[in-house]
Amino acid sequence: MATEMDKKQIREAIQRRIRAVYEPVEPDEQLGFIHNNVDCIGCRACEIACKDKNGLDAGPRFRRVQYIEGGTYPDVYAYKINMSCNHCAEPACLPTCPTGAIFKRMKDGVVDIDSTLCIGCRRCEAACPYGAPQFDPQDNLVKKCNMCVDELDAGRKPYCVMACMMRVLDIGPIDKLWSGEWQTTALGPNETPVKAVKNLADPELTKPSIAFVPHRNGKVDK
Repeated sequence: MATEMDKKQIREAIQRRIRAVYEPVEPDEQLGFIHNNVDCIGCRACEIACKDKNGLDAGPRFRRVQYIEGGTYPDVYAYKINMSCNHCAEPACLPTCPTGAIFKRMKDGVVDIDSTLCIGCRRCEAACPYGAPQFDPQDNLVKKCNMCVDELDAGRKPYCVMACMMRVLDIGPIDKLWSGEWQTTALGPNETPVKAVKNLADPELTKPSIAFVPHRNGKVDK
């Protein structure tokens, strides 16, 4: 049974949610991920680092390396797409949360979940077009990537970025990542980042904060 303090916290969180729905947070700076689909070797070190950081058992995966293969011999191809929460400018998960557990940080645009308010209803899981919220059956809560906010606040990068042996995964201000202005090892000479690749949800749905260096077969037709 919820205590009076719990009920007060929930009421306050619901009011925050209502304000966020009608007045979307415009952060001071929007951080985002960049992933080089061409040079990624699919080692999954980022996945393991993420699981280690968040204490996840088998099942939930906040970061997922997806293998894309196709073509007809001899013209065959293969590449990887690395995805987690995209910390969207207009996150679909946030307005669906009935308790206001999901919020967007003002200083860096990170979308996070307050686990003390989550009731495990999984509405956010159903709403997200990128599969970011993950239900954890161990404690019946929904969890997801929060870009390792404790690391960010300490001036460090997320565990997944630090674990990438090829240095093809990174973070930075998303507008500068898209424009190519941000200095990052994920972006090589003469490579141009894009906002979307094939077989992913339309970025206009939630305006995700992610940039890709696309494989030639993963480029979205104009």
